[in-house]
Amino acid sequence: MSLFCLVHGAFQGAWCWDLLIPYLEAQGHKTIAVDLPIEDASASLSQFADVVFQALPKTDDDIILVGHSMAGTVIPLVAETRKVRQLIFLTALIPSPGISTLDQFAHHLDTETLKSFNYTAKEPSLLAKFRDEPLIFNAVSIGKDFSDQAVLREFFYEDCQEDIIEWALSNSRPQKSMAYIFEDNPLKNFPDIDCKYIFCTHDQIFSSEWSRYAPPKRLGIDVIEMPGGHCPHISRPAHLAEILTNI
Repeated sequence: MSLFCLVHGAFQGAWCWDLLIPYLEAQGHKTIAVDLPIEDASASLSQFADVVFQALPKTDDDIILVGHSMAGTVIPLVAETRKVRQLIFLTALIPSPGISTLDQFAHHLDTETLKSFNYTAKEPSLLAKFRDEPLIFNAVSIGKDFSDQAVLREFFYEDCQEDIIEWALSNSRPQKSMAYIFEDNPLKNFPDIDCKYIFCTHDQIFSSEWSRYAPPKRLGIDVIEMPGGHCPHISRPAHLAEILTNI
């Protein structure tokens, strides 16, 4: 059986996998969930990856890294320095070596917005490969204040039962590090490893157009679709566990 290392996205923590873990362990799999230092505004993607690396057992190679949302920028960095069997991007960003997430969609933004980010454009030839891609983010989520629990309720947990929403909101963490948006990803090369991409059809964070287009283009894989919103590990843990164990 495999070891699933579960890496959370923005505003969450190791707690967010609590509903999924029993389903994976019931199938005989092992699990690890980590807390990334997201409250530290200076924390880098390499620091995030090191936290994951340090949590992994040194003697186990049958490791599957699952990265939710922001953590898509982290799990390939772990695979650069640690042998793992598979990367699973769960409604997640896909990094490109030496390129920030903002670089990937800057061509969709107006000059004033880019100026507000203090954005310095890279050599156009480095970004040409992103020009044909749809906007990564769902238009309804752009500009929202995700430190506001009402926004989290609407965009992260809209398909959860009320008691689950209250539990999730009570455990939410402040997201101070914005490395996943602004930092040039320190990947040297994207790891040559089996990858999967899971897309939720009612995700309000990532656009359906990008989620269906980018994984085949960048990773050379078909997208696995499931119902639900941005956090299926919370809203549909049994269904997600079934998908994870089947792939």
